[in-house]
Amino acid sequence: MILFTIDTSGRNGALAIARRDEQGIRVLAQESLSGGQYSAELIPKFAAMLDQLKLTKKDVDAIAVVAGPGSFTGLRVGLAMAKGLAEILEKPLTAVSSLELVAAAAKDGSATVVAALDAGRNEIYLGHCEVHPKLEVRTHAEMLIKPEELAERMREFDSRLVTPEEKIVAAATKMNLPVEQVAAPGAELLAALAFAQLDRGMTVRPDDLDANYLRRSDAELFTTPLA
Repeated sequence: MILFTIDTSGRNGALAIARRDEQGIRVLAQESLSGGQYSAELIPKFAAMLDQLKLTKKDVDAIAVVAGPGSFTGLRVGLAMAKGLAEILEKPLTAVSSLELVAAAAKDGSATVVAALDAGRNEIYLGHCEVHPKLEVRTHAEMLIKPEELAERMREFDSRLVTPEEKIVAAATKMNLPVEQVAAPGAELLAALAFAQLDRGMTVRPDDLDANYLRRSDAELFTTPLA
């Protein structure tokens, strides 16, 4: 089974093509994406990977996209490509949470953790996630908080913090909170989590796919309603 993955949720992004067979899951090709250039790079880099592997779009069996939380612009571009390909190729589509990816990177293969990502603007994305064997991840709560709220939320969830962000690790350490710094999730983990979701039938119709922003857009924040 060949899977195409799209991650445009952060400051920089990545595309990958992975295969799962009797030998396991292997990333066959991947391309990094420059922040601010997603629209221009997605199609050419996808085409370059297909050429490199001597594949065509029709050889792709499924599509996975990181649906947030994350960058407004990045998520919109990535989801638009995922929707378009899934609809044109009539292939299954699965949406992966960026916070669940972080939770899945925890060293303990079966645990309840609080995944954290830098949301910018002096804010943090938090996800209270339950990680089961075979990469089954369930999110109980997601929220956007200020750093000074971190200790209170961690007491509420009574779980250790998991994050790839050094500044969140530093903040948690100052608050004497249990924290594990993990590597930023890459193409291998994204593919593994996506395959696990596909196995459980966790697919979404292109028309129903939407980004998980957690934060309102600037347009919503700064638009004054008409009297």
